[in-house]
Amino acid sequence: MPEDRVRIHQVETLSDDWFLLKKTTFDYRRSDGSWQRQTRETYDRGNGATILLYNRAQRTVLLVRQFRFPTYGNGHDGFLIETAAGLLDQASPEERIKAEVEEETGYRVSDVRKVFEAFMSPGSVTERLYFFVAEYDAASRAGQGGGIAEEGEDIEVLELPFERALQMIASGEIADGKTIMLLQYAALHLL
Repeated sequence: MPEDRVRIHQVETLSDDWFLLKKTTFDYRRSDGSWQRQTRETYDRGNGATILLYNRAQRTVLLVRQFRFPTYGNGHDGFLIETAAGLLDQASPEERIKAEVEEETGYRVSDVRKVFEAFMSPGSVTERLYFFVAEYDAASRAGQGGGIAEEGEDIEVLELPFERALQMIASGEIADGKTIMLLQYAALHLL
């Protein structure tokens, strides 16, 4: 079906530095059958995975706080509270999220469960994000976390009461989309 509706005419690389930015000119067949020429820029940063670590008995969640320059450039202080996450870098979503959890939080989890996947900004970013949940406890602690300094990471690990995390969405203290989605999933299905 898509090949009946899209004819690509030109693809131009605008930037291939941090990630890949392309400009594509294509014809799109509208629902009335007419063709329309369109141009779109797409940012390809690869696919990623994110996870909410939760402790059912204590009713707590593990989140991280880190500096995100693009949010700083848009009037935020730049320090976002988030679920652990990372790009796949040729690994499976399950393998990568287990490694990210340990790098960022210091906790080691073996039983991760995928709950859904989503495109987070489909108007311009190609990334598909895989969402996971996993239980943690004190015995899961394998290290300090904090991320990888060579990759520019300087991550603070936060263990929060689940109800407090939900309140932080309402107050705006948690403003990251993937984190809000996973906390709402937990409210509906886990805690």
